Amino acid sequence: MTSMRDEVQDRLRLNRLDHFPPVLLETPAGDLWRTLPGPTLFHIPGRQSPPLFVTVLLHGNEDTGWQAVQQVMKEAQGRGLARDLLLFVGNIDAARANVRTLPSQTDYNRVWPGSPLTSTPEARLMSDVSDIVRAVGPFASIDIHNNTGHNPHYGCVNVLDERYLHLARLFSRTVVYFTRPLGVQSAALARICPSVTVECGRVGGMAGTDHAAGFIRAALAMSHFPSHPVPEHDLDLLQTFAIVKVPANASLSFDNSDADFRFRFDLDQLNFSELEPRTSFGRLGGACTQRLEVVPGADAHTVGEYFDYAGGDIRLSRPAIPSMLTLDANAIRLDSLGYLMHRIGRDGKML
Repeated sequence: MTSMRDEVQDRLRLNRLDHFPPVLLETPAGDLWRTLPGPTLFHIPGRQSPPLFVTVLLHGNEDTGWQAVQQVMKEAQGRGLARDLLLFVGNIDAARANVRTLPSQTDYNRVWPGSPLTSTPEARLMSDVSDIVRAVGPFASIDIHNNTGHNPHYGCVNVLDERYLHLARLFSRTVVYFTRPLGVQSAALARICPSVTVECGRVGGMAGTDHAAGFIRAALAMSHFPSHPVPEHDLDLLQTFAIVKVPANASLSFDNSDADFRFRFDLDQLNFSELEPRTSFGRLGGACTQRLEVVPGADAHTVGEYFDYAGGDIRLSRPAIPSMLTLDANAIRLDSLGYLMHRIGRDGKML
């Protein structure tokens, strides 16, 4: 008997199309499995080349990118696209189940070239996609995501280059520079062309879909990147310095119920706020002796202490700007509690 894992792995063969079937204009992300045999790379012709590379559904329950692509393709009917579009639609099996990643899978956004996870089927798939994209020589790359906590819309870059910053600024004045985690799409594509990850808020908001669609349209319409730097006053540049994780064997809660980590109920409201030392994240459970795991968010940085646990309170021990703090226990288990950032200059030095 064929297992679900076997079926999913069988579907990891890359499907390629040179057009966008009309049926997909109205197909929800959760139903793509009915039409597409697996992860699919579309090469859709436009009025200029090289193509814009766009990835959506690397996480199956983050469907804003797919809805944005549908919006752009509907508008292009009869008149075409301003530029060739190279579109990769990723984890349609996880989209079917409305989850980030199936238990049998490796995260689609942790296995791109540069990841230590080189032997998995998902890593081989992303290596194949990267080879194809590199051969085409794209104009730019956009990876579209949602998040589970309260966050503004913002862009992320992996290289402090003005072309990359111009691309990110086209989406938002808030730009985060990061080098960890490894194996993400934008870092792999940064070796090939200007690339950006865009975070479009929670799933289900039309504001995120409209914003992402407008960004795709604007990038398709660009003829070149400006030769001048992004003005200093037009960019809020931050860098991820630390990634905060809950120990795998620890319990957690957000409603003051008994757990090893009893986080405040509004923790995600702290995202992108300038926090001072002593800001509370919650309390330790009565018998808890564990501590949050704080790992480097950048290659050359040592983490240092970010939290103090005196009296059982979980408090910041230094100023920081959090992002991606979430109340979603599943997201915490699969990825992290959130990230800690600081403002930086164009030279990458902390301000």
